[in-house]
Amino acid sequence: MVGSKSAIPWLKTVLLTAGLILFIVPFVVLILNSFKENKAITSNPLSLPEHLDFTNYKNAFEQMNYLTAFSNTLVITVVSVLLISMFAAMTAHYFVRNNTKFNQYAFMIMVASMIIPFQAIMIPLVKIYGSLGMLDNKWSLIYMYLGFGSSLAVFIYHGFVKSIPAELEEAAMIDGCTRTQTFFRIVFPVLTPTTATIAILNVLWIWNDYLLPSLILVDPEQRTLPLSTYSFQGTYTSDYGPLMAALVLTILPIIVVYLFAQKYIIQGVMQGSIK
Repeated sequence: MVGSKSAIPWLKTVLLTAGLILFIVPFVVLILNSFKENKAITSNPLSLPEHLDFTNYKNAFEQMNYLTAFSNTLVITVVSVLLISMFAAMTAHYFVRNNTKFNQYAFMIMVASMIIPFQAIMIPLVKIYGSLGMLDNKWSLIYMYLGFGSSLAVFIYHGFVKSIPAELEEAAMIDGCTRTQTFFRIVFPVLTPTTATIAILNVLWIWNDYLLPSLILVDPEQRTLPLSTYSFQGTYTSDYGPLMAALVLTILPIIVVYLFAQKYIIQGVMQGSIK
């Protein structure tokens, strides 16, 4: 029994190491191939580059119009996440504190909408917005992200708002706070761990999303980073070297943000799970 218990930590270590290798190998291969020419990539994609040549990165930076694509992606992601977090928290709070039949049905409808795949509605969606002249506009895309991301966020917030004692809000209102002031000064700060979790999920989704922007954004000046990587795909050939470099440049900002904010991200997720 003692021997089996002592073997468990070693087994966990082996499994975690194998999982780490499994997830990190594709990223390492991507970085290695970003320094190679097409011929070297197609002949042996797992080989080491002969030398560190940053030509692919230079070509990718210029061809994908990186600064413009980065600013578009940043604006769309930040604004969408802020709107989703704010409106979802307010909606969940309203549903919990005003537990009427109508609000119960509205909450159930929002939860049920999460099972509808986006692919089932994307064609009618594009036709409707196209007829209204709302395509090729990043603000239309932000509006769609708000609609598609709110259901899950409201569902997550709903459970956490119920754990907040209503007496806290009543005491604040007795002290002279309005309902709006009570929400922003009392309720929303308590929901910080939940907000961090929702922000993480939505940042990863929106930053890396390709399908929805490809349907909405046509003008090259409006494209996001995932859309810009498509410029390296031809009808019959692909420029693999710059494409690999473009993919590295696309995911690099998210990795940098995580490295600097991982303490707060993990803390938010842990506190949210404990709640």
